[in-house]
Amino acid sequence: MADPAQSETTTEIHTAAIVFNPIKVDETKLRAAVATAEKAAGWGPSLWFETSEEDPGGGQTRRALAANARIVMAAGGDGTVRAVAEALRGSTVPIALLPSGTGNLLARNLGLTLDNLPQSLSTAFTGSDRKIDLGVVEARRPDGSKDSYVFLVMAGLGLDADMIANTNPKLKARVGWLAYVDAIIRSLKGSSRLRIRYQLDSQPARTLNAHTVLIGNCGSLPANILLLPEAAVDDGIFDIVALRPDGFFGWVQIWVKIVWENGVLRRSQVGRKLMSLTREVRTLRYMKGAQLVMRLESPQEFELDGDSFGKAIAVKATVDPLALTVRIPASL
Repeated sequence: MADPAQSETTTEIHTAAIVFNPIKVDETKLRAAVATAEKAAGWGPSLWFETSEEDPGGGQTRRALAANARIVMAAGGDGTVRAVAEALRGSTVPIALLPSGTGNLLARNLGLTLDNLPQSLSTAFTGSDRKIDLGVVEARRPDGSKDSYVFLVMAGLGLDADMIANTNPKLKARVGWLAYVDAIIRSLKGSSRLRIRYQLDSQPARTLNAHTVLIGNCGSLPANILLLPEAAVDDGIFDIVALRPDGFFGWVQIWVKIVWENGVLRRSQVGRKLMSLTREVRTLRYMKGAQLVMRLESPQEFELDGDSFGKAIAVKATVDPLALTVRIPASL
């Protein structure tokens, strides 16, 4: 007679990992919420990994993978999410977003909950998976060395990157995205026009003068600003825009295009018909491609997902198609 114990089906207990930024989250509240959610989902006790200034999440994520975590939750700002995603690149283990901080850029673009921790945790434990593209940037530094990074939402050169480099972190902690107003004013005082030699995919090399070049894997920014309306996170290509204003009127044209047309008119059928009657403005140049190489006349700041990464004299951005798995609500 068979042993009843041998005939019983063994249920595997899954384990999640939480990579959290202690500055951005309330650890006590987070641990309590995770304990409730993991129990409700039938998962085992989660693994906890705290980020640091020296390691914003990559090393912690690799340790989570080594411990056989079935999902890695990023609890922090955009920097934490980017570091976790970089370590999960090419893995079948999904990232789940527990948004915190002022940006939450990827969560916004995926339409995820921003301020409901129980709902975010429910998605992490019981949601479905979606594969998205990653952007990969290779930067050549002024001393000739090279660095490689990933980004999820956007990479930028020029005024955009100068603004982020000039942002006062203490002011940002107090007032959030309003701190960038102060940074923009300080950035505009300098010489912000760039002369760039660039090559898009296999096209011939060309020269471009611009204040800012933004390479987008997604299209939306905070404050409901739709910068790149055709960008899709899983289409295998970048949407790129160069801002080329000539004086105050040029900046007004950019504001009208991005805030009014993209942000308001595009959201209704009548508005889209009105847009079809308007001409494209010279102050904005849109491009699409899977690889963009830019060579600069002088070292320039560059940013990835809202964080400054120092100066580069050349940048190559390439799409890594569907390289990251993200946990989303089952209903999306």
